[in-house]
Amino acid sequence: MRDAVAAFLRHLERERNASPHTVRAYGEDLAQFSAYLQRELGRAPRPADVDHLLVRGFLAELHARGLRKSSSARRLAGLRSFFRYLCREGRLEANPARAIQTPRQDKRIPAVLDEAQVKALVELPGVGAAAARGRAILELLYGTGIRCAEAVALDVHELDMDARMLRVLGKGRKERIVLFGRSAQQALAAWLEARARLKPRSAALFLNARGGRLSGRSVRALVAQRVKQVALEKRCSPHTLRHSFATHLLLRGADLRAIQELLGHSSLSTTQRYTHVDTRHLIEVYKKAHPRA
Repeated sequence: MRDAVAAFLRHLERERNASPHTVRAYGEDLAQFSAYLQRELGRAPRPADVDHLLVRGFLAELHARGLRKSSSARRLAGLRSFFRYLCREGRLEANPARAIQTPRQDKRIPAVLDEAQVKALVELPGVGAAAARGRAILELLYGTGIRCAEAVALDVHELDMDARMLRVLGKGRKERIVLFGRSAQQALAAWLEARARLKPRSAALFLNARGGRLSGRSVRALVAQRVKQVALEKRCSPHTLRHSFATHLLLRGADLRAIQELLGHSSLSTTQRYTHVDTRHLIEVYKKAHPRA
């Protein structure tokens, strides 16, 4: 099983151009599945040992441990891909995960901030390089809707300050162009000045204190710190700014297809969940404004 998993992860990295994060996530999920098989079989598992009952048992164990349906669905999708690869390579005759139904997902409305909350979070006063970097990161996350991982992966040469455009490498290594406004432009200009004084050891746009590339964990810590400083009652993460970006565009009349392109969604159905946020906003407006609501 271990050799088959290693071959599959190499296939993802070299042939499918999967990101390091995706390869790591698949590896962790398959290691978890292999550990389950080891307990059930009482020996080192082989791909040929796996049938649909073992896959169902694994998903049932995840459910019993309280794992969310979305996480179970991701693991099932990973198992399908793994066994599909083995079938294509001639190492298995049938995919044992193919016939198993994906858990029905709960439809959740993304958490978003209103414009005043975004302003308080992003424009928190501060001095020095760290403050300039924080302002630039938050302005960019909200001003472009890019993911946290995409932001920390940016290099300086991918930034066009005059055209106010960025080249972003998204999920599946799909490249797209995103736009940013004057507020983000000013914040980035201030950060680039501070960055030049840090003696960069990397081409990364956002650097840590040692001059290397900033991590996604550091960005999440930045957002958590800002939330405490402005006493924001809502839960907020870097992804909340992405949701807020899409929602505010939609509320101001932006076309859903254009939002899809800006966010880098491969399917329009993923972008359509923001229409539910729009509906919720209309309900809130109605309740506040209508005399008989």
